[in-house]
Amino acid sequence: MAIKLALAGNPNCGKTTMFNDLTGSSQYVGNWPGVTVEKKEGKLRGHQDVIVTDLPGIYSLSPYTLEEVVTRDYIMNEHPDVVINLVDASNIERNLYLTTQVTEMGIPVIIALNMIDIVKKNGDRIDTHKLAAALGCEVIETSAVKGAGSKEVADRAVQMARAGIMTRPQHTFSGPVEDALARIRELAADLVPAENARWYSIKLFERDARVLERLRLPADVKAELETIVSDCEKQFDDDSESIITNERYQYISGLMKSCVQKKNAGMTTSDRIDKVVTNRWLALPIFAAVMFVVYYVSVSWLGTIVTDWTNDTLFAETVQPLVGGWLEAAGAAEWLTG
Repeated sequence: MAIKLALAGNPNCGKTTMFNDLTGSSQYVGNWPGVTVEKKEGKLRGHQDVIVTDLPGIYSLSPYTLEEVVTRDYIMNEHPDVVINLVDASNIERNLYLTTQVTEMGIPVIIALNMIDIVKKNGDRIDTHKLAAALGCEVIETSAVKGAGSKEVADRAVQMARAGIMTRPQHTFSGPVEDALARIRELAADLVPAENARWYSIKLFERDARVLERLRLPADVKAELETIVSDCEKQFDDDSESIITNERYQYISGLMKSCVQKKNAGMTTSDRIDKVVTNRWLALPIFAAVMFVVYYVSVSWLGTIVTDWTNDTLFAETVQPLVGGWLEAAGAAEWLTG
């Protein structure tokens, strides 16, 4: 039976580059059934029994866009043997939001920490061992553009699939949320697969419409679910989806502090420039100075030189003789016809 590997990640994280590197000329492109979203599949180089699927680029697994629905339906319904989650190492904080969701789905996950060359060039450092321990899945540094690490990730994913290695999410939410999820898990214990129970519990807590439609909960279960979620919302004074989102980012913020070291403490050259030109006291004087220079160059100095040269040289030597010749010709023609 063929092994199925799925590539998942944010848009522009290098996913398609890695897919092309892994599959070469053995790939084929079509559309997902019933939708216009592009579907890319191919055989892994050197492995005729391994199929690689390039899932649509998404930022989360929330059911708001067609790409998000396609990706999560594929993972839940087609059951790939391993998900290779590409994470843009140069923009790791935003990318890890999707990672926290993928690791909850009950599918083996391996992280390809892509664009690591950019991170090293900037002088930053990511502790992959700490990151792997915190996320509960293996992390391998890659640079898809340079072809570095891609084969290692794919080979490791194949090994995981054949050995049946599972991913156990390590991150947890705050006490009240975990208590609510535990109660929801008990409610839905007979309705969802055990390996996907945590993911379904979170989606039910968020009142995910597609999951609710899929499970078709009995009326009494649905009523008890609403009570659990509503009580938690009152405690946090926020809606359930925002509660989960905020807690994910709090967890990711903790990961950034423990696993990522920025050489410039997060300040890029662009950030430094912005800090000066958008300063509350300096912004207006800088703007006025720039406008004065633009006015002076365009009107008082460079503008005068260009205008004088255009009038006295360009038009004097080129246009005026042509106009004069045209007038003389017009006068001659009038004399002949007159």
